[in-house]
Order: sequence, then C-alpha cells, then structure tokens
Amino acid sequence: MEKNPYLTIMIQSLKKKSAVLDAVIELNIRQKEELENPGLDPDDFDACVEEKAKQIEQLELLDTGFQEVYDKIKADLQTNQQEYREEIAEMQEYIRRLTDKSATIQAQEARNKDLMTQKFASVRKQVKEVRKSQKVVNQYYKSMMKSGYMEPQFTDNKK
Repeated sequence: MEKNPYLTIMIQSLKKKSAVLDAVIELNIRQKEELENPGLDPDDFDACVEEKAKQIEQLELLDTGFQEVYDKIKADLQTNQQEYREEIAEMQEYIRRLTDKSATIQAQEARNKDLMTQKFASVRKQVKEVRKSQKVVNQYYKSMMKSGYMEPQFTDNKK
C-alpha cells in the first residue's frame, strides 16, 4: 500500500508551526527587552506587537489546516497504524516539541504582562506628576498676573 501524501503535508505543517513558534519566542524576547528599556519607543513596541499578531494569525491558519487534513485521514491512520508507524512517531515528536515551545511562550507572556503592568503604572505616575507640575505652574502664573497688576499711581492733569 502506498504511503498517504497527507502525512507529508501534516509533517510539513508541524515544521512550519515550529518555525513560527520560534519567531514568537524571539519576538517575546524583543518585547521583554523593550519593556525593560526606560527609553521605550512606543512605535518600536507597536511594531513588535503587530509582528507578533501576524505570527499568531499564521499559527491559527496552520492549526486549522492541520486539523482539516487530520480529519480527512483520521480513519486511515487508525486502521493502518502499523504502516504509518514512523510518520506517526515523527509527528508525535514534533507535537512534543511544539508543546514545550508553547509552554515557554506562555511563561514569556506572563512575564511580559507583568512588565507591561509595571511600565503602565510608571507611565501613569509620570503623567500624574506632569499634570501636578502644570497645575502648580498655572496657579503660580495666575497669582503672579493678579499681584502684578497695579492701578496707575501718577496721572497727568495738564491741559
């Protein structure tokens, strides 16, 4: 019996998913570095988040495609399990690696979330201080404008 070509497609899909997860891990590392940087450039951070969103979208497409192919050949895999033993073992190994990478990503995401919460708290504090400073400056300016006004003291009565 000839090997099922869908198995090759599924293995390729798992390889692509592994590469995409690697890219997400790298983006998480970059995101962490940016969040730890006190001079964070919001545009760079946004670009990183957008790139990560694209990678996640790619992951969803790969997952959907993998599931569709698996649904097509599920019965064949179950009935001819011995024949596809090597391919199944290879896919299982990829799935184990993908699971490890997913766990790594979840841990990175949790750390980045904490860093982001700290960063936003810091930014809020800075905004509050700026507003407070502006308020003090405005009050000072208003009080100086009122105290600086004097009625004319000398008038010219000549005709």
